[in-house]
Amino acid sequence: MKRTLSVILAIILAMSLLACSSYSDEDIKEPSNVATGSNAGEGQKQEQVEETEVPEETEVTINETVLVDEAGIKVTAKSLEVDGIFGPEIKLLIENNSGKDLTFQCRNASVNGYMVETMMSVDVVNGKKANDSLTFMKSDFEACGIEKIADMEIAFHIFDMAEWETYLDTASIQIKTSIADNFEYTYDDSGDLAYEGNGIKIIIKGLAENESIFGPSIVTYIENTGDKDITVQTRDVSINGFMASAIFSCDVLAGKRAVDTITFMESDLEENEITAIEDIELSFHIFDSDDWKTIVDTEIVKISF
Repeated sequence: MKRTLSVILAIILAMSLLACSSYSDEDIKEPSNVATGSNAGEGQKQEQVEETEVPEETEVTINETVLVDEAGIKVTAKSLEVDGIFGPEIKLLIENNSGKDLTFQCRNASVNGYMVETMMSVDVVNGKKANDSLTFMKSDFEACGIEKIADMEIAFHIFDMAEWETYLDTASIQIKTSIADNFEYTYDDSGDLAYEGNGIKIIIKGLAENESIFGPSIVTYIENTGDKDITVQTRDVSINGFMASAIFSCDVLAGKRAVDTITFMESDLEENEITAIEDIELSFHIFDSDDWKTIVDTEIVKISF
């Protein structure tokens, strides 16, 4: 019953993520200007870089590989299924001889250098095995422009089923596919520069007005070339001069990139009789994901449409 409930909740979460995050370039309204407090009127446009396409006939596969073999735990990647219902899936064989009943989940996943959401929660009692899947969300692939998988990086979070105490957090694990050796990694950082410093770059790509169940969203590209894992959040948000709430908290590991959305509540727009978004002001709060120490609180970013 517990496993059935977990699967149902996972499916509901996946459907919510698909509804909240999926959009296409045609749905995005580009800003007319993006400027910080010290550069009002001087928003910088980034050039677009197209991701190199791998020929469609190329089959993407992985070799059977042992990903974890420690502390009585063994996790083996058996195969890759690229056309799963919610997104590409790594087929896993999980073996538990730890002496504890454990739950296996995934953290800090990336594909081709982009941070992506995953869906996985597998219960395996002591002395048993399980065949299950780690799913990468299709909506994130669409947002990042990922068409073929060259490599994946994941970490497993494994905890006691009864006590919820952490049993093992693995280091980052890289899985390369059959096309990795000939794949050219390029990234689309087109848009307007909102912040650059501390090895971090934030680009405003545009406004997606009708793609979230909660309300309109600003599509952002975040690049972290520093040596710290970071979390980016927003503060002091206003729309057309009215204070507003925003849903946004984006984790970007060192050396990775992310495409995410800053979502505004439709209820805030209705309460303030806002029928069209013309101006948005906000600042970014960026901190170290490990120790929560502030890296920078940016100046106010002004976005006009």
